[in-house]
Amino acid sequence: MLAAVLAVGGCTAIQDFLAPLGSDEREEQLSPVAEEERLDPINRNFFTLESPEQAVIGEPQIVYTREENTFSDLAREYGLGYDEIVAANPDIDPWLPGDGTAVLLPTQYVLPDVSRRGLILNIASKRLFYFPEVVDGAPIQVLTYPIGIGRVGWETPLGNTTVISKARDPSWYVPVSVRRERAEMGSPLPAVVPPGPDNPLGHFVLKLDMPGYLIHGTNQPYGVGMRVSHGCIRLYPENIEPLYEMVGIGEAVTIINEPYLAGWRDGELYFESHSPLEDDVITPEERMQKFFKHTRNTSGAFVEQAQMDRANAVAANARGVPVRVLMADADEVLHRARVVRNTVEPDPNMPTIDEVRALLDEPLESDIPVEPIPAEPLNE
Repeated sequence: MLAAVLAVGGCTAIQDFLAPLGSDEREEQLSPVAEEERLDPINRNFFTLESPEQAVIGEPQIVYTREENTFSDLAREYGLGYDEIVAANPDIDPWLPGDGTAVLLPTQYVLPDVSRRGLILNIASKRLFYFPEVVDGAPIQVLTYPIGIGRVGWETPLGNTTVISKARDPSWYVPVSVRRERAEMGSPLPAVVPPGPDNPLGHFVLKLDMPGYLIHGTNQPYGVGMRVSHGCIRLYPENIEPLYEMVGIGEAVTIINEPYLAGWRDGELYFESHSPLEDDVITPEERMQKFFKHTRNTSGAFVEQAQMDRANAVAANARGVPVRVLMADADEVLHRARVVRNTVEPDPNMPTIDEVRALLDEPLESDIPVEPIPAEPLNE
């Protein structure tokens, strides 16, 4: 029951999450479940589809914070990006959520409605989905990771491409224009940054057939899940390494910008909404009408006005958590959320809160398009 799910510290924020859907009156005094009743978290990255038609993976989770936890800690521990967890919990302080606060983890995802092959990057949701090649008769598997994308003015390009090379421990060849810019800022850069802890590419890179653009690791993982790069795609170090091993030369890559997603699972229609990127050339209204039209043509959903009204209400309060649009119960996300153990372990090498805050609040200047193998410096 709902009273067994929410704690006093987190109930207000989670009620606000549901407010646009017309939530009913709720109990004000709620008690957290006992520690021994909390379940193990779901796999943060790997899912097997029950059928080829399944379009929703994972499930929402709720975790109770410890006093020292920040949203950056929780995001990395549970396979999320910083922006994802902030969007799902807009009324909780991401730096000081407090002890015993219920935090909603948006760990359920509607799969992008594109061909399921290779790498699919949705810059609107800041997530990567990887569909390894399926052997005849084997189940479909998908891996998903949060990604950092290009900031305003340095947008990650859209379209279809391929992986054309790979490199381990690359050097960063800095374009002349970038070196000039950084010199004017008072923080000059060398012509080449060698492999090591100061290299913004991390240890692994996948070069795309889009000049200057890469999928790579990072030496500043707390920027993953945000708009912090100069167009490249960055992943947590623990995510880029297995992806590097699995992805081969010639792997298909599809980069899309779809803030609104719909899909079916077990006969239920889910709708997932993200705030459109601030520099999106298409208005949210145009995107929503395009989305309704496409979904009606492909699945027959969103024909009735009540369905569209509910989707519009969810989109107006975008939280990035799939909602079952045909359910009348406004609490449906919370009823099915998995209450899990807090598995965050203190990291002795973790930056201080002030250092992480500075990293996340200020756009990074280090992630410039580069070549992963020795080459001439790139011009912007």
